[in-house]
Amino acid sequence: MKKLFTPRLMLILSMTIFGTLAPFVRNIPVSSGELALYRAMLAAALIGVFLLATGQKIPFAEIKKEVPLLLASGMAMGINWILLFEAYKYTTVSVATLSYYFAPVIVTLVCPILFHEALTAKQLVCFGMSTLGLVMITGIGEVGGGKGLVGILFGLGAAAFYATVILLNKFIKQVAGIHRTFLQFLAAIVILLPYVLATGGITLGNLNTVGWVNLLIVGLVHTGVTYCMYFSSLKELPGQKAAILSYIDPLVAVVISVTVLGEPMTLWQAVGGVLILGFTLWNEISPDNTRK
Repeated sequence: MKKLFTPRLMLILSMTIFGTLAPFVRNIPVSSGELALYRAMLAAALIGVFLLATGQKIPFAEIKKEVPLLLASGMAMGINWILLFEAYKYTTVSVATLSYYFAPVIVTLVCPILFHEALTAKQLVCFGMSTLGLVMITGIGEVGGGKGLVGILFGLGAAAFYATVILLNKFIKQVAGIHRTFLQFLAAIVILLPYVLATGGITLGNLNTVGWVNLLIVGLVHTGVTYCMYFSSLKELPGQKAAILSYIDPLVAVVISVTVLGEPMTLWQAVGGVLILGFTLWNEISPDNTRK
């Protein structure tokens, strides 16, 4: 039984669960900031109980130099969630998700600045074609405005903060996966709590049974359990295989958007999505990344 629960299976499960997030989010009638706060609190509580039950202590003395990076990445994660949840409100799940998955393109552009890596011709082609895909998603000749464009901008904002999380984590070397996740959730709470109190406040009393059930699923399953599976599997899998399997998330989200939620998707948007996912994936599995 233990052999069946391999790192590969954990990553497939986590990516599939991530892809089902949007329908649950839409059934929770609270603000995006409030939902992000509850998500972080529930996940942190779950992981905290697990760490206590298993007797795992966070080695603060060994990781104190990286604590500021953990706090910064956790805060970026919290803002990323807010923007993604807002994107779901203004546009379809498929378009919001595909806009959000522009994050690897942002990372590709920023890495040469931060890590002094030269941009290859392949990376430039991938950036150009992914950008073309993003233009197609906005709608040919319909980029002028509307709620759909607002949703895409929120999705791109979420992508920028997700890219920030990825880049900050590249500097974190000494912190174990589950400890890293726990501390990042705590940092997200630190930035989200004052934001929520200063804006709409706490409105949990307005939730009905359906809202509570969906909130618990998002906080405990989509965040607590799934993030632990995700980070645990990443430690055991080669980067190329992990990159390929990570694209299960947007594919599941698009399928659910079109088939379960019945949201429209034009031919141009579908082509744009293929360009974004296809060329970012091609960039991830390039020979340069394989050698690394």
